[in-house]
Amino acid sequence: MKAETVLLLHVDDNVAIALRTLDAGTQIEIDGQRVWVIAPVPAGHKVAIRAIARGARVTKYRQTIGVALCDIAAGEHVHVHNVDMPEHHENGQSADEASPGVAGVDRSDTFQGFVRPDGQVGTRNYIGVVASVNCSASVCHAIADAFRGEVMAPFANVDGVVAITHQSGCGLSATGEGIAILRRTLAGYARNPNFAGVVLVGLGCEVNQVDSLRELIELPGACPVRTLVIQDEGGVRETVARGISVVRELLEDADRVRRTTVPVARLKIGLQCGGSDGYSGITANPVLGAAVDLIVRNGGTAILSETPEIYGAEHLLTARAASDDVVRRLLDRLRWWECYSAENGGEMNNNPSPGNKAGGITTILEKSLGAVAKSGSTVLKAVYDYAEPVSECGLVFMDTPGYDPVSATGQIAGGANLICFTTGRGSVFGSKPVPTIKIATTTGLFERMRSDMDFNSGGIVDGRISVAEAGMQLFRFILDVASGQRTSSEENGMGDREFVPWQRGAIM
Repeated sequence: MKAETVLLLHVDDNVAIALRTLDAGTQIEIDGQRVWVIAPVPAGHKVAIRAIARGARVTKYRQTIGVALCDIAAGEHVHVHNVDMPEHHENGQSADEASPGVAGVDRSDTFQGFVRPDGQVGTRNYIGVVASVNCSASVCHAIADAFRGEVMAPFANVDGVVAITHQSGCGLSATGEGIAILRRTLAGYARNPNFAGVVLVGLGCEVNQVDSLRELIELPGACPVRTLVIQDEGGVRETVARGISVVRELLEDADRVRRTTVPVARLKIGLQCGGSDGYSGITANPVLGAAVDLIVRNGGTAILSETPEIYGAEHLLTARAASDDVVRRLLDRLRWWECYSAENGGEMNNNPSPGNKAGGITTILEKSLGAVAKSGSTVLKAVYDYAEPVSECGLVFMDTPGYDPVSATGQIAGGANLICFTTGRGSVFGSKPVPTIKIATTTGLFERMRSDMDFNSGGIVDGRISVAEAGMQLFRFILDVASGQRTSSEENGMGDREFVPWQRGAIM
């Protein structure tokens, strides 16, 4: 229920969320009971609405988000100074009732997309210049930079030329996990339907050889792939000149492609949240979840990721998994992350960033419960490894780190043709060749960073709009963007440096 100055998410919760900064002495009323604020509580942070004994559970969303480090009085600010993780990670409480999910395909919404020879559909029409190794990165950027401004005027149906570069490709074993993940990620990016053609550029002596990478990309119906090797071409200047010529040929072919009407079933949406705050789990994430339900109802696909950021909320996903195998795979990944964190001297609760905590998030449990809301209410159909091609329709999960650029890179390599990104602190992320929609948690953020935000979900806090209504509006906006409407990150030219593959394995 909603009070004038705070929001109580469930009657069983012992904390509420401040809708504005609460000064000491402020009186709040919950269910007819009055509570006086003891010390200032920043907007988006939690205030105790009843006394919480030391060691007792702190509850939000009717879920445990931590335990009290000391006795907490009603009206006290509840945050990192008096709350910590439970000694043992629990599976959490059940939801109030089983989620009904979204049954079958009962809608027929469409968007305007680029149909590729293999049947995939792009929401954008780019040419990619892809580096096999860091040694060819500058050459890739030089080729792509030659196609900025007026030179693109003859190619009105092409969104641009983008360099996909990274800091790896050599100094690692030719076999094993590290090179396998890098090659899978690069190949997946190159096969993304938002590319009409790609040029692979290598140095010549690297571990990640261009010919081996080309074999992974050139599948039946895949986009045209050309290759350049700097040592074979005669050096940097010669390779750049040859690359410009090759890209111009690809542009002429790409410009002949036109958008056509396609069903929403051809959408694959990557779900991201970054710079989360205390409102993320109340506004932007549930709104995105409502839009996801509509996409799934149309037969489309939504990819939930950021494995460390579902920790503590996994029971909300396993309860709606399609099979025991999906449950096993999801829990196996979480156990792997626990071991991985411990081996590197960390713990899962290290995840909330300083910005998350400043915005009111106290523990990873609280962050995860809000993050899972992005996934909506439908059945979890499959669990994929990082950058693995996503073939299942509906809601799926991909194992990725919580670091947004690495996570989104894996989703795009898996086939995502659009990214939806919720933010409370204000992310400026972009992800060429895939458009990124920024969804603000509050009206304050939306207005403060108006040139970076695309959608405002802040009206939910003051009761101007419901989650379902906002979800429908976001769904319609997603279709507009998929059909060519430019996002704020595209208008700002963001997305040329955000390709960040997950680096694993020894660097030698």
